[in-house]
Amino acid sequence: MDQTQTSSVTRSSDEKSISRQNDPIENGLESQEKKQVVTENEAIDSIAVDESIELGEDVSQEQDPGSLERVKSKQPSVNNAAAIPDGGVMAWLQVLGAFFLFFNSWGIVNTFGSYQAYYESVLLPNSTPSAIAWIGSIQAFLLLVVGALSGPVYDRGYFRYLIISGTFMLVLGQMTLSACTEYWQVLLAQAICIGTGCGLLFIPSVGILSTYFNKKVGVAMGLAASGSSMGGVIYPIIFHKLLPLIGFGWTTRVLGFIILGTMLIPNILMRVRVLPPATRSLLDLAAFRIPAYSLMCFAFFIGFMGLYMPFFYGQVYALNKHITNPDLAFYLLAILNSTSTFGRIIPNMMSDRIGPMNAVVPCTFMSAILCFCYITVDSAAGIIVLQAFYGFFSGSFVSLPPTIIVSLSLDARDKIGTRMGQSFACVAVGLLVGTPIGGAILDTKIGFTGAWVFGGAFLLASGTLLWTARVCHKGWGFMIKA
Repeated sequence: MDQTQTSSVTRSSDEKSISRQNDPIENGLESQEKKQVVTENEAIDSIAVDESIELGEDVSQEQDPGSLERVKSKQPSVNNAAAIPDGGVMAWLQVLGAFFLFFNSWGIVNTFGSYQAYYESVLLPNSTPSAIAWIGSIQAFLLLVVGALSGPVYDRGYFRYLIISGTFMLVLGQMTLSACTEYWQVLLAQAICIGTGCGLLFIPSVGILSTYFNKKVGVAMGLAASGSSMGGVIYPIIFHKLLPLIGFGWTTRVLGFIILGTMLIPNILMRVRVLPPATRSLLDLAAFRIPAYSLMCFAFFIGFMGLYMPFFYGQVYALNKHITNPDLAFYLLAILNSTSTFGRIIPNMMSDRIGPMNAVVPCTFMSAILCFCYITVDSAAGIIVLQAFYGFFSGSFVSLPPTIIVSLSLDARDKIGTRMGQSFACVAVGLLVGTPIGGAILDTKIGFTGAWVFGGAFLLASGTLLWTARVCHKGWGFMIKA
């Protein structure tokens, strides 16, 4: 081929190339194909990232640095308050799921008063009230301590494993309890096994709501925490009704099946929205340099030492003093827990407007006064009214601490879980020793009078410390939201 022909072919090829570049239809199709390929690749990356986050996998092990940078930019930050939904179908489904987590954790702990009365009179008559109270107090202690220790597990994305493991431990402990006849067997099944199961459910029940709610966190937490009161109403009534009909063994098994059925709801509904940027440490010692936080932890520690006196000994008191007949006495705990439902919702709703500290302080003082009032009650009507009012005002003492911790940690949302965990560990010690001390007081000459004075005095001191914490946090002004 000569030079003229070569030049002609080259010009022809250049003209075709220019023509294709200038052709809008062809350029549009080519651009659309490229965009489609990029979109498909991004979608695949996004799906892979979402799956790895939900399964709790370490994304950095399977992604290159550029991909990891995209992951960090796509995942919402736990500190970004503007990104919190604060409502919506998915958010309220988490409240429903958390309701049943409370129902089968704190709800079971609140039921122990019925077991206390039954163990003292039938199953474990040779054990002292203090020894029996250790079963319930260890159960509550493990709920809080195991909950604190499981925080880092939750942070790494193993939320579902915590719920499944907690469900298994609860059902196993309840079914094993049905065959127990001796003290050490009850201690292992009800205190250790069920207490551990409750602890595995605790952090998921409180930790997930602060990622879905901001301004409405008080209402959400109160509605979820009301599950503990409902559990404390339903479980004692079922226990009392079925016990004379089918015996202790099958009554306990029926409760185990109810636990299994209700735990299916959070296992199906609950989803993690966002994880902390790093696994939390077990301790945030710097938080104790904040006066309001330190005083709050100490206040709830001593408060919980006295709080559960009526929960554990109200029924026994009514029976021993012949204030009510045995049938009505078993409903006293259900009455207390039923009004506690409103005590967990109404003060929490108010806390969104006036602040959680402003809501909990008067409720704590009222709980202290009512605990002292047990000394003088001597009629069925009187103790029913007293149980009802105590349930309402004491309800806030259980449901508001997580909300208070959130309000004290708005500048460090990634540390909320750690601060909750270490404060609950302090509370756990108070729960552990409080009711057994009350049981030991019952064995002395002062008896029930000493137990009520013990509970009321510690609640009074707790209310004073909570007021001091509120002053340190927001000052003396009564109209300031705190």
